Amino acid sequence: MGKGKLAKFADMESYENVFQYPFSVIEQVPFEMKGHWREQFFHNDNPIVLELGCGKGEYAVGLAKQHPDMNFIGVDIKGARMWTGATQAIKEGIKNVAFLRTNIEIIDRFFDKDEVQEIWLTFSDPQMKNPRKRLTSTFFMERYRRFLVDGGTIHLKTDSNFLFTYTKYMVENNQLPVEVQTEDLYNDAKVQEATEQVRRIQTYYEQMWLDRGLNIRYMRFRLPQNGTLEEPDVEIELDNYRSYHRPKRSGLERSK
Repeated sequence: MGKGKLAKFADMESYENVFQYPFSVIEQVPFEMKGHWREQFFHNDNPIVLELGCGKGEYAVGLAKQHPDMNFIGVDIKGARMWTGATQAIKEGIKNVAFLRTNIEIIDRFFDKDEVQEIWLTFSDPQMKNPRKRLTSTFFMERYRRFLVDGGTIHLKTDSNFLFTYTKYMVENNQLPVEVQTEDLYNDAKVQEATEQVRRIQTYYEQMWLDRGLNIRYMRFRLPQNGTLEEPDVEIELDNYRSYHRPKRSGLERSK
């Protein structure tokens, strides 16, 4: 039997690589390390990369091991999952990764202007019924602009055709520079060289989806700080499945 949630939360209270600031806490206690992650936690001047919606943290840890000259921070509200990656990092002595338990809707409260160089969105919930909750929506892009360097990189890795298609329309509608885009990461010969490092890390759920015959989609684009962002006004076919073997939540066939 796996370790219980309460025990995991108790563990993380003592972890030096975990910071727990859900919405209810940050409203009362300001995050004093905002703007000072490098000097106060990482103790270097290396670039900072966020993984938003990091789940168990295995991808953030994998990136940290793959890129020792960069700093990584996994962000999620579900701490019981995050415990896995945080524990692995401590046991293996991986110092260039940290974890922040908070609501992504308030992510800009934890990082100052130009403090972050890249953002990873790995297998995010497509939020087919609510555009404002999609992590690639202009609502979130405006938040990312508050701490991402001008022209900072955003990576999207997803099994969801809906989220990938929506993001393509969002990027095209706002003329954001796209560096790599593929609907079949592991079989598209045209992007093999450009995505070599991206393909080196696979999460448990990614392998599960691959085993089910689902394509993994990947996009890398840049986010300038200037310019007005507008949501795309298009209808997109809904995914005919839900992650973790759940059926889709809506009886509709298409959504904006």
